[in-house]
Amino acid sequence: MSLKLPVGSMPLVGYGCWKVGTEKAADLVEKVINVGYRHIDSACDYGNEVQVGEGIKRALATGICKREDLFVTSKLWNTYHAREHVLPACQRTLRDLGLSYLDLYLIHFPISLKYVPFDTRYPPEWFHDPKAENPRMEFENVPISETWREMEKLVELGLVKNIGVSNWSSQGLRDLLSYAKIKPSVLQIEAHPYLQQRKLVKYAQDSGLIVTGFSPLGNGASYWRQDVSVLNEKVVQDIAKEKRVEPGQVVLRWGIQRGCAVIPKSENEIRLKQNIDVFGFTLSDKEMEEISSLERNLRFNDPGEFCPSVFNTHCPIWD
Repeated sequence: MSLKLPVGSMPLVGYGCWKVGTEKAADLVEKVINVGYRHIDSACDYGNEVQVGEGIKRALATGICKREDLFVTSKLWNTYHAREHVLPACQRTLRDLGLSYLDLYLIHFPISLKYVPFDTRYPPEWFHDPKAENPRMEFENVPISETWREMEKLVELGLVKNIGVSNWSSQGLRDLLSYAKIKPSVLQIEAHPYLQQRKLVKYAQDSGLIVTGFSPLGNGASYWRQDVSVLNEKVVQDIAKEKRVEPGQVVLRWGIQRGCAVIPKSENEIRLKQNIDVFGFTLSDKEMEEISSLERNLRFNDPGEFCPSVFNTHCPIWD
């Protein structure tokens, strides 16, 4: 099952490579492709694209699928927004992944940071100089219009098939859509029953974008909330019991029935298989409403929260 894009289609369920350690990324990516995943979500900032690429290479070598059967996403990091850095950043990602093109390339955040050369530190992460006495993020005044024009050039060069944005607001989308020659194909945002972002999802979909939800299981343990998980909610567990599936499958099915793609992450082989096995059942309107009633406006991944506390810099994007 997939969603149509301007070029090709995006499988509804992908594998998210965030927080996959370099020591296990190659084996995991090879495994997820072998169990049926055809959508791999990566990023420069994850620091594991060399290993992700090795996993893709191994899987392709077995003949289980061809490159054109895979949908591979990566993301432009914050330090590479200036016009002269977008192409080299994409080329570095392609080299690390061992690929000649990306199916989707996203601007990772609407945050432009001062450039860090590859040979100084890669990936550069958030601090400009982590060895400074008082390390901070250092912003760079780069308009998104400049970055987007360079993203469009990547499509024109054949390095990227589709382009889009991640962690974007509705106002950011309105601005981008006002001048984009090649419209963004995808909006990737945090989306789960605790943070549904209904207005943003509806606006993006009405504007012709596909919405991909990251952290779709609503598991706070992946962030700073060890005590919070959608999977522990009684309504989710009751529906799972009735459907004879796992709570995670119910939550992923909820996301898909909203018309979104989802990119869960697991390192457990049983969970990996369960997370992609979400097309053998459906949720009724009542069940969808019951799960939707869990809305808390609880955002786990918020630069306005983690940047001041971890990177000594105030950086709100959601206000």
